[in-house]
Amino acid sequence: MSIFKNIIYFVLSVQEKFLMKSLNKTLGIKNKSKAKKVYGNGVMLNLENLADSEKQKMEEELEQILKNYNYTPELILDYVKNQGTPVFYIQNAKSLYAIGENEGFIYPQKGCKALYLSLLTEKITKLNTKEMFVLTKGEINKFYFIYNLYNWYAFKHNIAGIDAESQALLNKFLFSADDDDFSKLQLEDIYKLKDAIKQDKASIDFVLKLCGKYDGAKNALKKLKDGGANL
Repeated sequence: MSIFKNIIYFVLSVQEKFLMKSLNKTLGIKNKSKAKKVYGNGVMLNLENLADSEKQKMEEELEQILKNYNYTPELILDYVKNQGTPVFYIQNAKSLYAIGENEGFIYPQKGCKALYLSLLTEKITKLNTKEMFVLTKGEINKFYFIYNLYNWYAFKHNIAGIDAESQALLNKFLFSADDDDFSKLQLEDIYKLKDAIKQDKASIDFVLKLCGKYDGAKNALKKLKDGGANL
């Protein structure tokens, strides 16, 4: 997975340079990533450093939450529900494959995906759904769960790249994009993709850092890849 992401990152950087030369500044497309510099009154403010500092603080908070609940998924899910994010249990994870989702944390959805999710989880019809956890019943894989919890916590903190649109772009360009899709990339999409790639890597790094304390980083990565939400 990381090899594909590195290749895509390189392609995106080349595409970005091309678009930067060809797009007129009056289009009003701005980099929504926090990784940028701002100049004013002779002062340079590097927002990338601020973003890294914010991420570090967020990860420290999340690690403390995990410790408070003894890294127990069931107890942490109660905390998640108390923060306003619903948690649903379904019979079979394959029910989510039809809309390109896996069990775990799912971003807010609209349209057909929201309709499908609302019928699957609440047996009602909605065209908009908020963020949610959708799991199958059974013992929860701790490593995969922490990965999903990180994404949820980053979403709650409005971290760039952790949103439905950015993640949908990432999945598309990782698994189903063709040359024509790359040629149609717009600058704003490139920024969203780069943020999504960066944050996906951050969530995996967080899992490895924590789980490496227990089973070793190598085993943690293997379990993350092989897991799914349930054992």
